[in-house]
Amino acid sequence: MQLDSKNVYLLLGSNLGDREMLLTEAVEQIGNRVGPVFSRSSVYETAAWGKADQPSFLNMAVGVNTMLSPLEVLQEVLAIEEELGRVRKEKWGSRLIDIDVILFADQIVNIGEQLQIPHPQMQYRRFVLEPLTEIAGEVIHPILQKSVSEILGILDDNLTVTKI
Repeated sequence: MQLDSKNVYLLLGSNLGDREMLLTEAVEQIGNRVGPVFSRSSVYETAAWGKADQPSFLNMAVGVNTMLSPLEVLQEVLAIEEELGRVRKEKWGSRLIDIDVILFADQIVNIGEQLQIPHPQMQYRRFVLEPLTEIAGEVIHPILQKSVSEILGILDDNLTVTKI
């Protein structure tokens, strides 16, 4: 069976170590293991969300063309996180690298706690929507039936997100 390639959008974040180097290395690994990176946003500095008593994050979004399934993409990005030194200690805690699957073509995926696409919190988080709008503003959220830029336009999140 021939699989068609799909566009997947990922959000990367880092608030420990050499944040810019970690984002660069993660994008390179994504290109090698998930598929060609066809778009990347600017890097944004973001105050920590969920647990505020930690360093600020650098975040960016990337668009990747992949032949992998959503679950295979998740497995690859988790492996990349681990290889770059990610240790999961606490929810919303500091991390060297975080890679989230935000959108996968027009698919809706729900594998319980393991994987939900579209990312179930994306529409509430400025640090996701600002970089994602830069590279995929016209992409339609398959559940909300609004474009990413429309969702950003009605967002009620005052977290500071600054392009650097």
